[in-house]
Order: sequence, then C-alpha cells, then structure tokens
Amino acid sequence: MLLKTFGWSFAVTAAGLALAGVLWGWQGLAIVGILSILEISVSFDNAVINAGILRKMNAFWQKIFLTVGILIAVFGMRLVFPVVIVAVTAKIGPIEAVNLAINDKPQYEHLVTGAHPAIAAFGGMFLLMIFLDFIFEEREHKWLGWLERPLAKMGKLDMLSVIVALIVLLVSAMTVATDVAHGGGDKSATVLLSGVAGLLTYLIVGGISGYFEDKLEEAEENEDEEDEDAPSKKAVAASEAGANGAAGKRGAVSGVGLAGKAAFFLFLYLEVIDASFSFDGVIGAFAITNDIFEMALGLGIGAMYIRSLTVFLVRKGTLDDYVYLEHGAHYAIGALAVILLATIKYEINEVITGLVGIVLIGLSFWSSVRKNRKEGKPEQDSAAKSEVASGV
Repeated sequence: MLLKTFGWSFAVTAAGLALAGVLWGWQGLAIVGILSILEISVSFDNAVINAGILRKMNAFWQKIFLTVGILIAVFGMRLVFPVVIVAVTAKIGPIEAVNLAINDKPQYEHLVTGAHPAIAAFGGMFLLMIFLDFIFEEREHKWLGWLERPLAKMGKLDMLSVIVALIVLLVSAMTVATDVAHGGGDKSATVLLSGVAGLLTYLIVGGISGYFEDKLEEAEENEDEEDEDAPSKKAVAASEAGANGAAGKRGAVSGVGLAGKAAFFLFLYLEVIDASFSFDGVIGAFAITNDIFEMALGLGIGAMYIRSLTVFLVRKGTLDDYVYLEHGAHYAIGALAVILLATIKYEINEVITGLVGIVLIGLSFWSSVRKNRKEGKPEQDSAAKSEVASGV
C-alpha cells in the first residue's frame, strides 16, 4: 500500500536528488533536499483539503489530478509562475524574464519579492474564503463546539463569508499595506485590487463547481427514486420495460456528463487551492536559493509527496475514520490566510507557517482518535472499501 501510493514520489526524489548532485554538487543537493522538506511541511494541510475534494471525483478525474495536475503544480506554479510575476511587474517580455532569472538572480529575486503584497493578498483572500465558508456552515460533527455552533448559526445570513472577507481585506489595506516589507512603501491599492481578484476567483470557480455538483446530485437522486419505484410496477409490459431501460441509460449518460463538468471545475478549484498554498513556499524559497531551477526541483519533489499523501488519505478513507481532520485542516487554512496577509508588512518564517498547520492537524487527529475510542470504533476499518471506491 505504501509503496504503491508513494512509489512515484520515492522515484522522483531519487532522480531529483541525483540530478541536483550532478548539476550543482553537494551544496545543490542539500538545497534541493531542504526545499523539498519546506514544501511538505508548509503544504501538509493542503493534502487534507485536496483529499476531501478528490474523493468526490470519479476515477478518471482523480487520475487527471495526479498526472496533469502535478505537471501544473511543478512546472506551472514552481517554475513558470515566478517568471510570469517578474514579467508582469517589471513590464518585460517572458524571454527577458527568463534571461533575468538565469543571468541576474539578485534582480530576479528582488522583483519577485516586490510582487509579494499582490500575491499575498490574492492567495490570502482565496484561502480565507475557503475557511469562512467551512466555519459558517452547519455540520454534523463539531470539533470546537463552543466556537462552531454560534458561527454556524451566524452563517445562515446570506453572503456573510463575503462580507467578513471584504472587511478583513479593507483592514489589511489600511494597516499592513500602508508600509509593506522591504521598503515597498504604500501598496494599499495593489492589495485591495489583488484581494478582490482572489475573492472573485473563489466565487467564480467555486460557484460553477458547486452548481454542477448540485446538478449531479439531483440527477443521482432522480435515478435512485426511479430504481426504488421500478420493483413495485410488476404489471409493466415488456416493451414499456425496455423503454424504461433506455431511459435509464440516457439518465446514466447525462449523469456522466454532469459528473464530467462538475469534476472539471472541481479540478480547476483544486489547482487554484494548490496555487494559493504554494505562494508562501515559492516566496520563502528565496531565503534558501534564488536559482529558479533548484527552486522548481526542490519544491516539485515536495509537491509530489503532497499529491501522494492526498491519494493515501483517499484510499484509506482517513477523513471518514478521523472526522475532525477536515476541521483541523480548515483551521490551518484560516491561519495561513491570516499569515499571508500579515507577511505583506511583516516577515514570518516559513517554519512557523508549517508548524501552525501541523499542530492544528495533529490536534484534530488526536481529538478524532479520542472520539473513536469513546464510541468504540476501530482505528482503521475502511482500508479495503476505500481502495475500491477511490479509483486511484
């Protein structure tokens, strides 16, 4: 099970570290290894969130997430994204930006760091919306009942998440954005614009995904109702039965179509989440190296382990067995959103960011274990069923 799930990650690690050693020597190998550990520690909560979404997708789209998705994560976010940021902020062409990244690394680092307020505002607002929508929703299981019960009642107000997020953005623009880090001056307008862009991205991608997901659930419910009614109609003619069978097939095709659309937008949603999580890792990597290829290789190896961990959680049914894990991951997302907004002005070490997420998820896991023991549930009782149901 472990080798099957993490086999590709182990292989990529071995190949990546060997390549780093050949190209950059022992120092490069150490840098790539450190960056890999940094990415895993910072993005551990990302795997839990991914697993909660990935288990809703069919086998085909799960495989797309693990193949095409990893290419986007490694090459798109860890290699291409910083170059695009430099090209946009410096108002130069992509080829010039690549040339700058290779031949003038200090200037390249300066330009990427200078774009941090916009990046942090976009990613911070997107992640904050994920947290707020979770915490304002009524749920069967409540980890911190004293906090989650009143917030769930407040969540009945329409658009409360958006209102709270806009208030947080406005406060951030009037406080931390007025004097950003590294002598960037007043970036209030930039932070406001980028924050609104992050909010709109969440609403558009999440809204479309939710729409198709709801349509899929309606189609499945209609099919279930038809299946329940069928046995009671014993006097149906053979021809009518054949017609009903054809209708059932049409319904199945429609369901597959809706599942495909829903899964496609869930896939986009996952990629945007991954991008938001990767912002702090990409910026933080400059504290270790300003070589874009070392950075892409190290962070890419870490991203592989996050994807493998996502699959592991889906296959083992971990989120079903440990019901508070999603709570811990969403609280970690909320903390990361606040940290991202704070880094507009203050420098916060990535180790702190990673530890906050690990501690919150660890506490939620411990609470889940205690709950299971109290209710007399086995620690793991769904390995076999999850292996079949996951499709990955």
